[in-house]
Amino acid sequence: MDDATRTELEAAAFRRLVQHLRDRTDVQNIDLMNLAGFCRNCLSKWYRAAAEEKGMAMSYDEAREIVYGMPYEEWKAKHQVEATPEQQAAFAKSSAASH
Repeated sequence: MDDATRTELEAAAFRRLVQHLRDRTDVQNIDLMNLAGFCRNCLSKWYRAAAEEKGMAMSYDEAREIVYGMPYEEWKAKHQVEATPEQQAAFAKSSAASH
């Protein structure tokens, strides 16, 4: 496989992942962090870092809007719920284990 084809496939898979996360607003970021160790905000940070590596200026908010499909504050107001004590405890445990 040549590099251009690999890049196209990777980009398509990324777009599919982002769309899936946009569609699954019921899945909270804390759930993603607890199960997979990354969330929509992580993807946004990685996207911004990739842009900066290419010499493109991009704010964190701009990157989050790309991943969330809307401004982050709007997404939070529409879809984010308060984390349960169990979710918070799992996050604290997984965060401690990863450091």
